[in-house]
Amino acid sequence: MTRAEETIHRYAIGESEGGIRLDLYLAAGDLNLSRSQIKRAIDQGRVSVNEASVKPGYHLRVGDRVKVAIEPPRPWDLKPEEIPLAVVFEDEFLVVIDKPAGMVVHPGAGNPGGTLVNALLAHCDDLSGIGGYVRPGIVHRLDKDTSGLIVVAKKDSIHRHLADQFKERRVTKIYQAIVHGVMRQNEGVINAAIGRHPVDRKKMSTSSRQGKTALTRWTVRERFHGVTFLDARIETGRTHQIRVHLSAIGHPLVGDPEYGGAKKRIAMIADQRVRTALSVIGRQALHAGYLSFRHPHYGTAVTCRAPLPADMRGVLDALRVGAPSQTGQ
Repeated sequence: MTRAEETIHRYAIGESEGGIRLDLYLAAGDLNLSRSQIKRAIDQGRVSVNEASVKPGYHLRVGDRVKVAIEPPRPWDLKPEEIPLAVVFEDEFLVVIDKPAGMVVHPGAGNPGGTLVNALLAHCDDLSGIGGYVRPGIVHRLDKDTSGLIVVAKKDSIHRHLADQFKERRVTKIYQAIVHGVMRQNEGVINAAIGRHPVDRKKMSTSSRQGKTALTRWTVRERFHGVTFLDARIETGRTHQIRVHLSAIGHPLVGDPEYGGAKKRIAMIADQRVRTALSVIGRQALHAGYLSFRHPHYGTAVTCRAPLPADMRGVLDALRVGAPSQTGQ
């Protein structure tokens, strides 16, 4: 029996739609749901064809009758918190925030409050639902200790369009990073699949047997004694991608204890001045400084920049004193 609060959508398959996979047909329609959300609805039995359950890969036939029961968004027990936010761009459709290092994006175990989600709930009340829940439509994520730009959708349709741009690699994301070791070349590409670490399941690795394609392009900005400052542009958005890729080529991020950039690595540097400069970093030296995408509503380019935070800027200033750096030009 259909619950009263569900919204029912019905479709009749015409001549031009025969042969299309069910999940692709629904994802391209007016439901404003991603393929993963469509698959979940099918798996939960909320989608039927001719009153019968089918698989996501079912190929539609002319005359098929498709019914979809959409659950209403379920509210999360989250409280708005008046936390200052560095707003880089905002309109009625989306907002781009310069997230500080140390701020968690979503509440979870050990982080019930003080998150970006809590702050956004206080900042605006017209945020999109995502994954069947009423909560701020975070389109992509940043690690707790990574600072920089993150985009949030205010409407479901905007969220879906932005998510599609990320998935189709039409978003430009450039990070600034300080890494161990001197990068000899001025630029390079790291093309190595990333998946769960075969032993430590909390970490990611390029040694996973089930890794997904991951591509990172890097360009040197400055070189110091034992340290390099660079730009990293990610073509894909895998978890911990920059941290894993740079560690895999022997240049882990300064201050990253998970992937080889812990304090003991700093202690191994021969130059006392460099050791002193790096010792103040209490997190991975990674900042999402540039973000460019196409506005889903207006179709115009949106380009946002966030300056280096004080901790990374301070490290670089200290490294430059008394020992001119070598640029990557």
